[in-house]
Amino acid sequence: MSENHTAGAAALGALSFTVSGRIARPPAEVYEAVADPEQLSRYFTTAGARGRLEPGAGVSWDFADFPGRFPVTVVEATPPERIVIEWDAAPGANDTGTTRTTFTFAPIDDGARTLVTITEESWNATELGAKHAFGNCEGWTGMLAAMKAWVEHGINLREGFYA
Repeated sequence: MSENHTAGAAALGALSFTVSGRIARPPAEVYEAVADPEQLSRYFTTAGARGRLEPGAGVSWDFADFPGRFPVTVVEATPPERIVIEWDAAPGANDTGTTRTTFTFAPIDDGARTLVTITEESWNATELGAKHAFGNCEGWTGMLAAMKAWVEHGINLREGFYA
């Protein structure tokens, strides 16, 4: 049965994933928690963020658990609705050398809360591509949880978590 099932299936294309969560603050406030390097450094980039997430800005992120600065290219920034970035993929994990990550901030409950959705795409449908896509999916899920704790309660969940 699995041979027949597999034979009729289309080939798997590029890998992508989407994670989302709800934060009990208005979209403009949640957008700023991502766009502002000072805030991002408080709950996500454990070794600091440089540059505001806006096109043309010199942006880099550093993580204590993954030492070394990661350059980030801002493709689009539309406050308070959307940010699109590109950053380097692991060597061999895709054909372009970069991945694209899109953050959307949708108002819910008459704007009192925000649905944050993060989609990352461009991973090859290979073992290496899947490994890195799953790792980044874990990272963005952790970022959402840490953002919620920071924005709603001023708690840094990542402090001491990785190092």
